[in-house]
Amino acid sequence: MAANKFTPGGAIAYLVSLAPEREIFLRTGGHVRFLRISSRFQLTLAAVVAAVLLLWAAGTLAMLWSQASMMLERSHVARDRAAIVARETQVKAYRRSVDDVARDIEQRQSALERILDLDEQDAAATPSTAGKPLSAASPEASKLDTLMQRQRALESRIVTAAKARLAQVDKAIRSFGLNPARMAGQAYGQGGPFIPASSAIAAEPTLRDIAVLMTKLNAAETTLAAIPSGRPTAAPMETSSYGYRRDPFNGMLAFHSGIDFRGRYGQPILAAAPGKIAYVGPRQGYGTVVEVDHGKGLMTRYAHLSRSGVRAGQLVKRGEPIARMGSTGRSTGTHLHFEVRVNGAAVNPRPFLEARQDVLEVQQHAKRRLAGDGNRG
Repeated sequence: MAANKFTPGGAIAYLVSLAPEREIFLRTGGHVRFLRISSRFQLTLAAVVAAVLLLWAAGTLAMLWSQASMMLERSHVARDRAAIVARETQVKAYRRSVDDVARDIEQRQSALERILDLDEQDAAATPSTAGKPLSAASPEASKLDTLMQRQRALESRIVTAAKARLAQVDKAIRSFGLNPARMAGQAYGQGGPFIPASSAIAAEPTLRDIAVLMTKLNAAETTLAAIPSGRPTAAPMETSSYGYRRDPFNGMLAFHSGIDFRGRYGQPILAAAPGKIAYVGPRQGYGTVVEVDHGKGLMTRYAHLSRSGVRAGQLVKRGEPIARMGSTGRSTGTHLHFEVRVNGAAVNPRPFLEARQDVLEVQQHAKRRLAGDGNRG
């Protein structure tokens, strides 16, 4: 019975049957020789060949594996490099964003410092940022955190200072017998192209509140600066006051809408406040007049002049000569008739001529600040 080839003995018998002993006959020069190739030699040679092939296949597979591993490693390196480049791009974008925000904050702080008239030492004194998590993140974050804390301190100072200043200005306006809220509602010149604030600034309620507060303060100071407070002439004597009096021509009771100053013929007449010449010429009963528009519905009228020294549309300063005293129109002698009008109605000029020194100081401060804003463009 044939041996089973799946048993050790059967496997050897099966291999031997595949390589039976062979004899090769060689005939050369009339001689015959033969070469015997045994089964063992054949199997040994086959094993050597198989081993060589196996080694070659193993080497080839090793090379292929090495190349695949190298390609995979290169792929990982390329992916990591791309990730690094992307992160560097993000970092650069973050730094640009931080720089943009920092520049915006610095510009706002410069404007805030100008409002408060801070000196360089005060502006350089910024709150400490030690121990802040954001400060430890990066130099850019530390800079931004410092600027933000500095801005909050400035915002708080501005709100306090602006509210106190607004209260002073409103009190000064009331001292002239005027209503600050009503006067602030008068239209005055504004304009310029519409440049909307950035979304970051517009989203900050504190900055919006400061903008509203500063707008109110600017309107109030503009009103205060426009109020006449200078004497229209150097003449010390007032010959007739505001209110009801006996008419000098017919002796009847009449209303006198201004104050009369006696003086010499040709004496200089001065603008009581800065403004624009609104009218120069004759008016019935007044003779030759000069009218100065100070804005906010305020106007001063100078009457019975001998001659004028200005023209309509001309800008004048407080205390600038605008005419000469005379006795034109309905007049009994050389004098100046001085009126203050609010929205076209005559009011008593005396509060404007007798303003207290503290009120005048508040007014002068308002004029200087408005002049400084104009110089800054």
